[in-house]
Amino acid sequence: MNSQAYSRVVQTARDYYNSEDADNFYFHVWGGEDIHVGIYRSDDEPIADASRRTVQRMAEVLGSLDSSHRVLDLGAGYGGSMRYLARRFGCQCVALNLSEVENVRDREKNREQGLADRIEVVDGDFTNLDYDEASFDVVWSQDAFLHSGDRARVCAEAARVLKPGGRLIFTDPMQSDDADPARLQPIYDRIHLDSLGSPGFYRETLTNLGLEELVWEDHGEQLPRHYARVKRELEASENELRDRGVSDGYIEKMKAGLQHWVDGGQQGDLEWGIFVFRKPE
Repeated sequence: MNSQAYSRVVQTARDYYNSEDADNFYFHVWGGEDIHVGIYRSDDEPIADASRRTVQRMAEVLGSLDSSHRVLDLGAGYGGSMRYLARRFGCQCVALNLSEVENVRDREKNREQGLADRIEVVDGDFTNLDYDEASFDVVWSQDAFLHSGDRARVCAEAARVLKPGGRLIFTDPMQSDDADPARLQPIYDRIHLDSLGSPGFYRETLTNLGLEELVWEDHGEQLPRHYARVKRELEASENELRDRGVSDGYIEKMKAGLQHWVDGGQQGDLEWGIFVFRKPE
């Protein structure tokens, strides 16, 4: 897809994740493999370990994965989740992501790990999926839906490409159903949107699309824990990031932005966990 095919909101996210500042931050601070919220056993656990635990837990919740399953990851980042599924279960995977910079790193890692034959990396927007109906056994996403200005359409596209009996599994930083929007305004400003999805929104939207909810596994306490851990790692890595060309302005804005997520989680205005929905046979 070319840039003219993207909506304003999607283009904003694409420009951000393609930037040298963001790529250096997510690759070197967040871990460069899994760049989503982690499930921590202790506050000082390495980010990469906790983030990988999220992938492992989602696979456990799904269960019964094997080489016959075709999986689509919406907002795949550096592709760590699909490498895990391809290596562990032999799944045939598609890693769709809007950042060409991240996708270059994804393809390199797939080749290095001998998984390029099982994972296709696609430059694209998850509000417009270039796949036929009933193409995938599993649609997977981690902390990506929040970046869309049309989350209802993302849900509709995910439901459309699922096979009958297929499952949608995702995590997303969400506002609680009774959140105070005024307290969340700094987060909205940070992601250039006027809201986040909520558990109620996803339940209503996906149910109306004909999917049935199978699992809601609440890990809300992990969201502020994760962002606090990333903030500490960023503060410890500031000099290294500057040496890599990351701007002082980006570092300061990121520290402030991470603290907003910590505050929102601690105030009870944010939720996070694992959702699973199933498309009826």
